[in-house]
Amino acid sequence: MSRCFLAFVALYLSFVSVAAADTWLTDLEAAKKVAQAEKKEILVDFTGSDWCGWCIRLKKEVFDQPQFAEASKYFVLVEIDFPRAKPLAPALKAQNEALAKKYNIQGFPTILLLDAQGEVYAQTGYEAGGPENYLKHLAQLRRQNTAEGKQALAARLEFEAKEHALTDALSAQLDPLLEKKDLAAAEVALAKFIKDRNVTGELRLSLLKSRVQIVAMCKPGDHEAVLKVIDEVLAEAKDSSTVEELKELRVRVVAARDDALKSKAK
Repeated sequence: MSRCFLAFVALYLSFVSVAAADTWLTDLEAAKKVAQAEKKEILVDFTGSDWCGWCIRLKKEVFDQPQFAEASKYFVLVEIDFPRAKPLAPALKAQNEALAKKYNIQGFPTILLLDAQGEVYAQTGYEAGGPENYLKHLAQLRRQNTAEGKQALAARLEFEAKEHALTDALSAQLDPLLEKKDLAAAEVALAKFIKDRNVTGELRLSLLKSRVQIVAMCKPGDHEAVLKVIDEVLAEAKDSSTVEELKELRVRVVAARDDALKSKAK
């Protein structure tokens, strides 16, 4: 009788442990304590659970799938939500907004991976392929939980924050000109913005990509004009990290041009 009871208790505790591991916490500070006690890392999902399409897909396709329970062996799971219809307690809402500001969250879903002390070592988002593929993706990202990995991420996030601030400031100047489709004035404004702010290196090349947007908006449907400016920016980019992005964009523009020519021929 006692053996049966002990077996039942062991099974019950095992079930409770698994259920608790699969629970998404909403308090990052509490998650740190759990992570330190259980020698785990932390996965934080910044989400708009009731309006963000990619967030909803990620939850449905990955997080809600039974296979994703495997992640709880390595991570304490935390959800930082920004719903539009569902109300949040004022304290929770304030906490989430503070965390979004602290980690410079620019869009949803943003997935951060943290060590047990709360230091970010990787950032990702939606990945197609279901829970199995996402678990492989997380396994690869866990390799970045090193001093070098954290430094590399910090440098990338710092660059992205500067890039975002510059892009916002530039958009404020370009938007009125783009509404008028004033190509010449928009090109001048972009060049002046870069010069006045002494933007150099990768940040300058990132801003130069705005030339593509300028031409596309001022000459809608003129694929050749867009391809010409892409090639001009590519010539300057050379070995920059923007090269692959521009090449992919060029492929899409060529495809759109060819489709338009086929439709016109019919």
